[in-house]
Amino acid sequence: MIENGFGITFAASLLAGIITTTGILSMRRFERWAREQTTYFACFAAGILIAVSFLHLVPTSFDMNPQAPIYLFSGYMAIHLLNRFLTVYVCDKPKTASYAFGLVPLIGIGFHSLIDGVIFSISFNVSVFTGTMAALGMVLHEFPEGVLTYALLIRSGFSRQKGFLLSFFAAAATTPIGTALSYPLISNVDPQVLGAMLALSSGALIYVGATHLLPRAENEPRRYSLLAFLAGIVIALTIVFSSG
Repeated sequence: MIENGFGITFAASLLAGIITTTGILSMRRFERWAREQTTYFACFAAGILIAVSFLHLVPTSFDMNPQAPIYLFSGYMAIHLLNRFLTVYVCDKPKTASYAFGLVPLIGIGFHSLIDGVIFSISFNVSVFTGTMAALGMVLHEFPEGVLTYALLIRSGFSRQKGFLLSFFAAAATTPIGTALSYPLISNVDPQVLGAMLALSSGALIYVGATHLLPRAENEPRRYSLLAFLAGIVIALTIVFSSG
């Protein structure tokens, strides 16, 4: 357990929210530049999230709970099924068809960002290193998340002001809120329960990196996108093995 752990954890989640807001503001003010760089940010963040999850978060959760593989799979599938559910039932309504393109990812990203806050609470309660590793990947993927949330809302017909407010509350504010709500509960749980929750959150992170960010980046291929992805992996490898 970390002394003064809530302050460290909340600061990390607040930083994530600030970076998400920066992405939103960058998209609003420097739309062309933000669009051009989004693929690189997504690939770099995906590399870190995937490597950190498989090389550190998953093994840690396995050591803490023998049933961790089940929770890992459950975490991945829960986020996948949620996205499928939102897509089917929101896009199927004719009256909301014009907004569905932006609202579906808004809801999904809002839920994911709330879970991000919970992940901060879980990982920092395991150890400072685990929390730092998780925070590194989480913070790096927040910028493109803010960019994409705002861009999709604008493309679906929302005004610039409504697009900013919706994307801010869904993608940025929910992360520190998730941390503030979850930390008092998570800081007192049994280590095996903490391991189960870490496995669940690891499954969510793998989904974000491998299923959410990479396919989106591959739809907009860039010359150095593979290098950005590999750079994220190299940085994660360096930190994991130098600290192990």
